[in-house]
Amino acid sequence: MAPEMKVHVLESGTMEADLTWLLLAPGRVIKPRVEKDAPRAWGKVPTHAVLIDHPEGRILWDTGVPRDWQTRWEPTGFDQFFPVLDATEGDSGYLDASLRQMELTPDDIDILVLSHLHFDHAANAKMFDNGKTKIMTSQAELDGVASIAGYSQGAHIPDDFKGLDMAGIKGDDEIVPGVSVIQTPGHTWGTMSLKVDLPNEGPKIFTSDAVYLEDSYGPPAIGAAIVWNNLAWLDSVEKLRKIQQETGAEMIFGHDEEQAKTLKFAPDGFYS
Repeated sequence: MAPEMKVHVLESGTMEADLTWLLLAPGRVIKPRVEKDAPRAWGKVPTHAVLIDHPEGRILWDTGVPRDWQTRWEPTGFDQFFPVLDATEGDSGYLDASLRQMELTPDDIDILVLSHLHFDHAANAKMFDNGKTKIMTSQAELDGVASIAGYSQGAHIPDDFKGLDMAGIKGDDEIVPGVSVIQTPGHTWGTMSLKVDLPNEGPKIFTSDAVYLEDSYGPPAIGAAIVWNNLAWLDSVEKLRKIQQETGAEMIFGHDEEQAKTLKFAPDGFYS
């Protein structure tokens, strides 16, 4: 545990989508025959990055969506399913603006850890190709994307990260004291979650897409449309649940619109 550590949650773009992508849940998304003409559930899908001010350096977790999402995503077809909301007043809402609000640039980040390499988490990774920032993701994710041929495969777009010098993490590992990654595959080959052990507010787990929403977490855990391996995903959810039960960690889910309303976003607040 690092006594001087602070955690800042950064806005990094908000998508919209049919919530069937995120939650296959009766009563929330899936409709019975008698409701077949009812409007589908369409809502906001916020993303966030996590900036950790640590005595050993600045660590960034994830990079959110790109400003040029429409042209970058058009070849995949996902631009029609996950449109990104216009940036809010003052050019905020994207990662570069959130860093500027903290009076930081990508060159100020010592370590970038990518939970996985989907286009809403790794899209801005090349901003940190500066010869200074160490970039890391799971080795399983690196092995998985190496097999992609063509412009994209699902929500992976290799151009987002191709050519970057990325270190592979092979297991649950402590990046610096009080900051650990947890291997939680299932959503993708190598999705990871982040655990920070804060001196005042206790442990927090940022699940990334290992758990999209509080409703996904359950129990029972409820799956989603975008899952590479459902059984691995379920094992990962239960792994996180065990860690939470053992540590009392607060869970911060990857894309939960309602939970996002309660978080302390930078620059107005932080966790310590």
